Amino acid sequence: MATVTSPEISPTSSPDDTSPKTAPALTGRARLILLVLCAAQFMVSLDFSVLNVALPALGADLGLSTSALQWAVTAFALPSGGFLLLSGRIGDLYGRKKLFLTGLALFGAASLLATFAWSPASFLTGRALQGLGAAAIVPTGMALLTTTFPEGPQRDRALGISGTVLSLGFTIGMVLGGVMTDTFGWRSTMGLLALFSALVLPFAPGLLPESRTPERPRLDVPGAVTVTGGLLSLIYALSTAAQRGFGGTDVQITLVAGVALLVAFVVVESRHESPLVSLPMLKRRTVAFGNLGGLVTFAMMSTVVFVLTLYLQETLGLSGFQTGLVFGVQGVLSVLAGSFAAKVIGRIGARRTLVLGLAGQGLLTAALLAVGADSGAVLATVAVSLASMCHLAAIISYGVTVTSGVPDEEQGLATGLVTTTQQVGLTVGIPLLGVLATTGDSLYGGVRTVLALDAAIVLAAAVLVALGLRRTR
Repeated sequence: MATVTSPEISPTSSPDDTSPKTAPALTGRARLILLVLCAAQFMVSLDFSVLNVALPALGADLGLSTSALQWAVTAFALPSGGFLLLSGRIGDLYGRKKLFLTGLALFGAASLLATFAWSPASFLTGRALQGLGAAAIVPTGMALLTTTFPEGPQRDRALGISGTVLSLGFTIGMVLGGVMTDTFGWRSTMGLLALFSALVLPFAPGLLPESRTPERPRLDVPGAVTVTGGLLSLIYALSTAAQRGFGGTDVQITLVAGVALLVAFVVVESRHESPLVSLPMLKRRTVAFGNLGGLVTFAMMSTVVFVLTLYLQETLGLSGFQTGLVFGVQGVLSVLAGSFAAKVIGRIGARRTLVLGLAGQGLLTAALLAVGADSGAVLATVAVSLASMCHLAAIISYGVTVTSGVPDEEQGLATGLVTTTQQVGLTVGIPLLGVLATTGDSLYGGVRTVLALDAAIVLAAAVLVALGLRRTR
């Protein structure tokens, strides 16, 4: 297994070791590896948001009805979230680099198909294939990062940069999508993703090390079927509910089916000799409570961004460009947060950083309740930007917490759990809370209700994570 080692870092260092450490300088090759992996992550995170503003223009051009526009998002979300765990495990068994490169090539080809789509079917096929490519890129890319950079300050620093890039890609996508659609048309948003893939792919084969488990156990097919089916059903139900509510028969059936399949998955894993997901791993406090923190921070921050977009444009009357500037400030401060988050983790530990990040995000979300019905853009900009800084600290620290102490041969599984948490978090927040903003008597009142519930959930999660990880070493 190819890994980068450092004599200055103990591979058994605890995520809660609070003694100050300085990360050794990265070699030139290590910097290039990190650049390639982060560029791929940036490309995928950009895809989560760059198309949102372009949906009306896309629908008019391709003949997609307003009710069908959700499929432009759902067609990507279904495979990208549903196949994450399976992709992570396949990478563990058969080679993470191989699967990463395959996903990168598929993502680029699918982006070209979406760029030159001639019908709704061809466009949605491209989006679905993009999702499959992303499902291969994200867990294997994260596993390559955690196996290349040894546990300790170097990995903390690498995860800090990766987390910053992830957050920045999502934010830039919101701003860039509107500018590119107005200037070049909606197809340019998909063409940009194809260009990114073409720039990254030539450098990846010669730079990235190959890594896999030393043994080749039999793939857990029943586990793969139940967890993939469960995640696909759950993501479909929640994505559709975000557009049409939970009253639809298809939403209710797939929601029940998703829960039932995930329960069956747990039963299958408890009896399989080579399970897709090791139940003892799920029982690790760092894995269980770390992923809880990650799920909440992603779900609730995506909800805040959604309702603030409605508030700024529908209540205060800001233009799309002005709203983009608000989230541009958020992105800049997120980059600043990423630059020192790893140092904070090195000083006080990943567990404490996760708890403090969640607490800060919750308190600053509560501060947004002070925005008014006719003014509040400045307060919203400041509060959401500071909340995003805390959010980014929580993202980075939960990734460190979950992957610390996990053997290299299980890093693909651990990072698959991390990235599945991210995807599910991004999917469930808006359906569960965001719809409340538009179903009340007034949008302003609905936004305040969502913000209050959002803040309460994040603060409750901070308490649960603090208690759950209190005895973790």
